[in-house]
Amino acid sequence: MWAIMQIVTTHKNTDFDAYASVVAATLLYPDAVPVLPRQLNPNVKAFLSIHKDLFKYSTTDEINFDDVKRLIVVDTNAWGRLDRMEPLAVRKGLEVFIWDHHTASGDIQAQWCCQETMGANVTLMIRQLKEQGVDLTPIQSTLLLSGIYEDTGNLTFPSSRAEDAYAAAFLLEHKADLSVLNSFLRPVYGQIQKNILFEMIKDAERIKVKGYTISINTCPISGHAGNLSIVVNMYRDILNVDAAFGIFPNTERDRCIVIGRSSIEGIDIGAIMRSMGGGGHPGAGSALRESVVTESVEKEIIDLIQGNHKVAVQMSDLMSFPVLKVQSDTPMKAVAKILREKGCTGVPVVEGEKLVGIISRRDFRRIKRESQLSSPVKAFMSREVRTVEPGMGPMHAARLMVKHDIGRLPVVEDGKIIGIVTRSDTMRYYYDLLPE
Repeated sequence: MWAIMQIVTTHKNTDFDAYASVVAATLLYPDAVPVLPRQLNPNVKAFLSIHKDLFKYSTTDEINFDDVKRLIVVDTNAWGRLDRMEPLAVRKGLEVFIWDHHTASGDIQAQWCCQETMGANVTLMIRQLKEQGVDLTPIQSTLLLSGIYEDTGNLTFPSSRAEDAYAAAFLLEHKADLSVLNSFLRPVYGQIQKNILFEMIKDAERIKVKGYTISINTCPISGHAGNLSIVVNMYRDILNVDAAFGIFPNTERDRCIVIGRSSIEGIDIGAIMRSMGGGGHPGAGSALRESVVTESVEKEIIDLIQGNHKVAVQMSDLMSFPVLKVQSDTPMKAVAKILREKGCTGVPVVEGEKLVGIISRRDFRRIKRESQLSSPVKAFMSREVRTVEPGMGPMHAARLMVKHDIGRLPVVEDGKIIGIVTRSDTMRYYYDLLPE
């Protein structure tokens, strides 16, 4: 046992952002000893196996907790996500520092905390390294950059911030090696993962929840099956759903791993997983349950989506109303006049209150004779109408518009049109042109 005054640690199943944050903490607190959990991301484990002489660390078995006066926690703020730190959780007088880019509250009471939304946790620490003028070696820069790239998807995830990009540029200026980084960030996808993915696809089902298409799949596993997050990500891509959840019960260990992946802002995976005792980001997250009762897990996921996770900006915030619409027996000549006078490119067509179609300027190209202008609009309208619900987000609307090459979407609730959203509405949102 070592007599150590301060240690730095992170969450279980340490990924590159978590480990890079641990190393960054040792640069900010030179006397702190890095303590890693038993479970490491396979890519991190591979990195450490080659660089163990450069990046030394300890395990909890080597630490005398009675001597620890300060605990520095990175990339989490929950005791349950730390590995075998129970003796410190009940210690009185322990000084705790937290660096965390998840803004959800946790149960670790800290004397000092840097908690701010950011694409990667290590970005917060790079800010401090720059302020203190800490000189980084090329290999340190490479490791820290791997943390940014992994947690931001090479700066492509919606959670990425401008500061993540600035931090990446800073590390590249300090000789971060992209070729080394790419070799260690390559996902490990072997026969075990292929078999699990195959079993999931065989039993795949799609369901609608809050207007979104999701898939929840339960696949029992045995022994150690790593990189399940890659499997769930591929599963979501193959099924082409808005969000996918993998529930992986392991009867040998009497536990269940839950992993989620989302491609839309309307389903916040991180918030769902935090409600289930885990963590993550809006597009990705996981939780560990100490039982294998999977039916309740699936119901819990659906309940969380239905009740607790609405997007910040919804169709009801963007849509125009009241809606200009025409009855299905309105002559085309009258419709043309409406479009011209109102300056719009299309309007919904209804029979009574029921939406039956959309008529747009492009539909007028089908008119070959002037006499057809006397025909009812139902003869020329598009009958395959794409609609959205008021609780859906702008990304969902934009994708429908792009996929089906349409310029407007009726917002429908209980079978009635309550508003309409156009390309211009969604663009004003994405370019931050919404009125205050």
